[in-house]
Amino acid sequence: MKNFHTILGIDPGTLITGYGLIKTDLFRYEALEYGTICPPRKLPLFERHLFIHEELERLLENHTVDAIAIEGQYISKNPQSILKLGMAKGVAILAGTKRRIPVFEYAPRKAKIAATGNGRATKQQVGRMIKTLLNLPKAPESEDVSDALALAFCHSHYLTRSAHA
Repeated sequence: MKNFHTILGIDPGTLITGYGLIKTDLFRYEALEYGTICPPRKLPLFERHLFIHEELERLLENHTVDAIAIEGQYISKNPQSILKLGMAKGVAILAGTKRRIPVFEYAPRKAKIAATGNGRATKQQVGRMIKTLLNLPKAPESEDVSDALALAFCHSHYLTRSAHA
């Protein structure tokens, strides 16, 4: 692909952080690597954050990434959940920012719209569309991975709009 962009999507979490790395020329899309980062549950919270950060740094060392798309605006009734998620998001942002990689936040609804055309799509619908859009052999087994790939795909829409502005 000529003039391609490599985008890392991240769906942060303290127990499961989904990631998806795509390459695109804004017409064709290829999934380069995707999966989950799962720190051991028995680790104290701050060590889980370190684990997530180190795994993302490893990923960024192995790939040249042009942009990071991360999930933002998560709503929860539990303030502790919001705080823990915000900390996981912070270590993910730090991994990219240390390398001067631009970070973009997208609401879950925007990522769903980019992937499916429907902001209220189910996790399963997002997974099936990501399989189709990225020509994967099967839908990602983890919803966190589907969400991360959808975030990367969502950022490509931003790039498309910027290219035509």
